[in-house]
Amino acid sequence: MYPTTPDGRYFVVNGKLWRCSNPSLPADVRQNMVNELMTARREVKTANASGDDRQLKSARAKVQKVKVELGERGPVWWDDGSPDFNQCQVKNTPYSAWHKSLAATQAR
Repeated sequence: MYPTTPDGRYFVVNGKLWRCSNPSLPADVRQNMVNELMTARREVKTANASGDDRQLKSARAKVQKVKVELGERGPVWWDDGSPDFNQCQVKNTPYSAWHKSLAATQAR
């Protein structure tokens, strides 16, 4: 499991922040979207293997659409005016000290 920022907005993979899904989505709606996302990702894999550029573009557009619906891309789902640090190196964000504290805790 990847560490999630204290505010629940991001998780960290290899020192990079990735936006979490909108936590206010009802569980059943979120699960349906995740199912759609997995289907779209399989379509991307199939399109890559086939070499069909049109099919690949369509599959990637489906992935993008669902990620926006989930709140992982596009407009942020929080409303306090905080900036979006999606796909930023955590060391270059206000989450840097928090992330360093995780590393220090794990080193003990």
